[in-house]
Parts: sequence; structure tokens; C-alpha cells
Amino acid sequence: MAPATVRVWDPMVRIFHWSLLIAFAAAYISAEEFEKYHVQIGYVVAGLVAFRLVWGLIGSKHARFRDFIYRPSTVIAFLRDSVAMRAKRYIGHNPAGGAMVIALLLAITGISVSGYMMEMDAFWGEEWVEDLHEVLVNLTLGLVALHVIGVLVASFEHKENLIFEHKENLIKSMITGKKRG
Repeated sequence: MAPATVRVWDPMVRIFHWSLLIAFAAAYISAEEFEKYHVQIGYVVAGLVAFRLVWGLIGSKHARFRDFIYRPSTVIAFLRDSVAMRAKRYIGHNPAGGAMVIALLLAITGISVSGYMMEMDAFWGEEWVEDLHEVLVNLTLGLVALHVIGVLVASFEHKENLIFEHKENLIKSMITGKKRG
């Protein structure tokens, strides 16, 4: 018998998540050969982040920052428990996931700001701005890799039995909006 589910991720969070993934990938791919499109996609990314910042204040329960910003000591304890495969299960973002949301939003905001600066007369041709932009992109790629690893670990860790019949599927929950109760 399938476990009961609860609605966790509202449509705006899910649309934001997948739209940002697509836009970031498109910006990354277009960076060298298609500068005009790269800049336009960069504005889309910045708009998505601006939306998420607002939605983090006024959105649904699990979308709000106050639901998933934890003290650093809580994040560290959660990571320690996760490595030992005994971390508490959360319906919304767990402490590490919440920290990752904030880290990704900060990094992508930095990418957007530095990208915009590169288009301004005051910073045109400034190598440090281009270097900052590139470092932030590479940092974000690393954060995305850690995010995916975290999703996979949490999905494995919070299984209900050894046959994985009712395992946590965080990717599916970001598509459907539902998690097991």
C-alpha cells in the first residue's frame, strides 16, 4: 500500500526551480559563442532570483525563508547525522537543503550583478569583474553538484524499507509537489 502524501512544494517553487535550472544551463552554454543571448538569459536568471526572494517572504509555508533557515550549528549537526545515515527527515527543506538554497541564491545573485556590471560603461573591460563572474559561475556549478549529491543521499537515507518500496524521492517531489507524509 502506498504511503500517504502531503503537498509540500507549491507550483511557484517548482516552476522557479526548474526554470532556474534551464536558464542557468542556457546561460552557461551560450556564454562564449552567443553573447547576445547570454546577456538576455542572464536577465531572466536575475528576474527568477528576484521572484524567489519575494516568494521567500510571502509564499507558501515551505517556500518561506523562515521555514528553512537554521543556525549554522544545526546545519553542521544535520550534516554529521546525514553522514552517519541517521539524519532526521524534514517535510520541507532540511537544514543542509536550506543552507544550499541560500548559498545558491547568493552565488547566482553575485553572477547576475557581476554580469550586469560587465555591461556598464564604468566597469567595461575590467578584468576583475570578469574574473569574479567566472569564479561565481564555477562556485555555483560546485554548489549544484553538492545539491544533487545531497538530494540523492537524502532520498536514499530516508527509505522506509530495504526494498526501497517507499523511499523518499526528492526529485519526484519537486515535480509533483508532494512528499510522503
